[in-house]
Amino acid sequence: MERVVIYPGTFDPVTFGHLDVIERALELFDRVIVAVATKPGKKPLFPLEERLELLKKCVSKMKRVEVEPFSGLLVDYAKRKNARVLIRGLRELSDFEAEFQQATINRKLAPGIETVFVVTNPKFFYLNSTMVKEIASMHGKIECFVPKLVEAALRKKFA
Repeated sequence: MERVVIYPGTFDPVTFGHLDVIERALELFDRVIVAVATKPGKKPLFPLEERLELLKKCVSKMKRVEVEPFSGLLVDYAKRKNARVLIRGLRELSDFEAEFQQATINRKLAPGIETVFVVTNPKFFYLNSTMVKEIASMHGKIECFVPKLVEAALRKKFA
């Protein structure tokens, strides 16, 4: 049976930390679905189509990775994709609290779906999309946080 994992998020924008989680998921699972959330309540910098395109380009050389949009309950999406596992990266203790709560709710909604946490590579502990956008908005250096094509897209947004 194929081991499918879903890595959900808004990826606004995708960072080297996100890509690290995807690469590590590939070591553990047969197929990784990167599920890009529409999140109607959030106001992303990049529209959904652009986030999907950036991610697809960033993972284009990674075999067994798919990038798709999703809306609604993550566990319902996971069932439609025949995925029994969700993967999440943890950077710090505050991440754990929020992720633990979400994992517990997901388990209550869909007992057959598990959440696996991977501790972020130490070189990405500090990294998140919000900080990257803030630095980019002030025309700071971001090449150490995001791939070149994401850097270019951010520079264009804040030109």
